[in-house]
Amino acid sequence: MRKKMLAILQYALFLGAALFLVWWSVHKLTDEAFAEFKHALRSANYYLLIPVFFILLASHLSRAIRWKILMRSMGYEPRLSNTFCAVMIGYLANFAFPRLGEVLKCTILGKYEKVPADKLVGTILVERAIDLVSFAIIIVISLLTQADVVGEYAMDIFRRHIVSANMYATILKLAIVLFVIAGFFLLLKYLVRKYPESKPIQKVRSIVRGVMEGLLTVKNIQQKGRFLLHSFFIWGCYLGGTYLGFHAIRETSELPVLASFPVLAFGTVAMILTPGGIGLYPVFLMEAMKLYNISESYGTANGWLQWSAQFLIVLVVGFLCLLLLPYLNRTKHESDQQHTR
Repeated sequence: MRKKMLAILQYALFLGAALFLVWWSVHKLTDEAFAEFKHALRSANYYLLIPVFFILLASHLSRAIRWKILMRSMGYEPRLSNTFCAVMIGYLANFAFPRLGEVLKCTILGKYEKVPADKLVGTILVERAIDLVSFAIIIVISLLTQADVVGEYAMDIFRRHIVSANMYATILKLAIVLFVIAGFFLLLKYLVRKYPESKPIQKVRSIVRGVMEGLLTVKNIQQKGRFLLHSFFIWGCYLGGTYLGFHAIRETSELPVLASFPVLAFGTVAMILTPGGIGLYPVFLMEAMKLYNISESYGTANGWLQWSAQFLIVLVVGFLCLLLLPYLNRTKHESDQQHTR
């Protein structure tokens, strides 16, 4: 009962924060900017969202195939239809409760394909580790190829919050920042040694251990080439969908191809911080587009269009998978019943 209440409170907190961000991202626009925002949505090329829909759908299918490759390495051969449906239902569940999708994916596949849930959890850790590395690569490429834009953004933050007219004040601020960072790691090291059995410490350790084990498990995958190819394809689809999404609004259509990297990086952070990126995704995309001198109104409008396309894919395909999954497995279920008689 207590766990259920904590889960409900956690979801209410996430949802409340997301709804506040939805209200704040639009409310903070000036009257002129809000008029531009409405004009951008009215004049947007919504037909362009159709290819974006299929590009992102292809990424979800590729993710299902990649997951199947992991299970094949453990001796299991689930049907692609069940694997894909489990992936989409998992995405759908994440909009309801954070991290519920991973649990539900394993439960669904364990039910219809008889794959042990504990072994499926291991595959989820591998996927998370690879996605973390892929995300890091996106950030590095953003810094290398867009140094003049992203670097200027970082320097602007540095100048505003660290640098001051007084040299001694600047040195003092830098010393304080370094002291706080060093203090944080020293405190963390002390807590790990002092309270090794505490639940928060064990949770952090399990996350770090899971990521490291996931990365080390890759060497045991039978089809490494296909696995890595699908990993590149998934993030390539994300980049392609982001770039194509720029062209939905005339004012953002001139953004360069390489702008997709920092915009995707900002959007990924939003997806991590809130369930499905609700409320935060358009705000983060707008902040990324501001680096390229796109106004808040047009950046916010484009962000909402791109988030809506992703949400509709998960909502429509996820519900279809939820309805079709029992039907797709009806023949297999009837066959199993006959064998047990």
